[in-house]
Amino acid sequence: MTDFSTLHDYVMSLPEITEEPHFEKRSYRVKKKIVATVSTDEGFFVVKLTPVQQSLFCKWDESACHPIPNKWGLQGWTRVYFEKVDPDFLKDIVKTSYSNVAPKKLVDLID
Repeated sequence: MTDFSTLHDYVMSLPEITEEPHFEKRSYRVKKKIVATVSTDEGFFVVKLTPVQQSLFCKWDESACHPIPNKWGLQGWTRVYFEKVDPDFLKDIVKTSYSNVAPKKLVDLID
């Protein structure tokens, strides 16, 4: 089980991450591209994956991780529930999202 502080601490440790508002939510961005969004009172966060990555992560447990139920989900946006994932899963899925949107030179810093 994880929580918002686990997400926040990990995301902020990634190179050149900024925290900015995104409508009524928080967003974590690199070079103005969203890595994750979260609303602390909803119990989940959202990350950007490729469709293949999304299907692999979601196969683990669809009650813990699933595509957003609209056109955004078809584009790889994936909802992850804090209470259903452990810190390692959280870090893996956030790192994957970061790697999808960050410049290669920044991704190389975390690999």
